[in-house]
Amino acid sequence: MTLFHTYHPQPPLSNFINIFWLYKGYHPPHKMERLLPDGSMEFVINLEEDKINVYDQKNHDRFKSFRGSLISGPHSDFTVIDTASQASTIGVHFKPGGAFPFLKLPADELHNEHVALDELWGTKATEMREQLLEAETPVAKFQILEQYLMGMMTQASASHPAVVFALRKFLASPHQWKIADVTEQISLSSRRFIQVFKEEVGLTPKQFCRIQRFQNVLCLIEDGEQVDWTDIALTSGYYDQAHFIHDFRSFSGLSPTTYHLNQGKQKNHVPFGG
Repeated sequence: MTLFHTYHPQPPLSNFINIFWLYKGYHPPHKMERLLPDGSMEFVINLEEDKINVYDQKNHDRFKSFRGSLISGPHSDFTVIDTASQASTIGVHFKPGGAFPFLKLPADELHNEHVALDELWGTKATEMREQLLEAETPVAKFQILEQYLMGMMTQASASHPAVVFALRKFLASPHQWKIADVTEQISLSSRRFIQVFKEEVGLTPKQFCRIQRFQNVLCLIEDGEQVDWTDIALTSGYYDQAHFIHDFRSFSGLSPTTYHLNQGKQKNHVPFGG
């Protein structure tokens, strides 16, 4: 029986983190999943095996193995993740730009990368995982995560006001974004704004908005049995069907129709070979 728990952290962590999550007894029929980009970052800690595998997109005999825990950087393409060895896993899903205060390095250095958590946090990552393994209840595990994340924050953790403003605007209407709309209302040049945005979010404003438009499409088709792809493309602000299909493939590695036939219970997780 699979148990799935979630927890919303208290302020100030809630300004940066969307949710804590915990799976226990997760044994899906597929060994791998295609994980689609959403513009954010995630910590993942394996509570059963001391490894997490991330597979090559094209050759699934090739993979990188990480000990115990990792951070998944902001991606602009899909990732193939291991589900066979992650029966008990806990994670932190950050808001876009929300991981920056906990990284100690520019977020764009993690673009399309997975990095072992101990490379960023040193022995604290190992200590945290050991405490998570010893904690008996989901609530106790979430409290440990909360405690460690609070300890990693510094006075310099505040997001740049221009990035906060831009994220709010881009998330509301990603297909109508213009850098000029942002820079007209802040005291930064376009070049400086793009640099600051990349350092905190890990993606350029253009990449981020393209991903959010793709995510909006996934939301629109999530519960639909019959999908009018032409209408979806126009509603979402694509120039035409070819533009829509190109973007969809670049982020998912799948055609819209193939994705719709194989999508899992969560819109960003597609069972591999399903």
